[in-house]
Amino acid sequence: MIALTSVEVALTAAAAVDLWFRPREDVRGRKGLWWLAIFVQPVGPIAYLLWGRRS
Repeated sequence: MIALTSVEVALTAAAAVDLWFRPREDVRGRKGLWWLAIFVQPVGPIAYLLWGRRS
């Protein structure tokens, strides 16, 4: 349980930091909606990191 919680926290933190520093034009969709999505566990941060960012 502790390991899974640690993974969720790490994914959420990575997604939040990336979203904070990434320019708006490099994010697919609205940043505000991604902010809400990354706190939907566990799919939100994974979805953002896989599909929410432009290369």
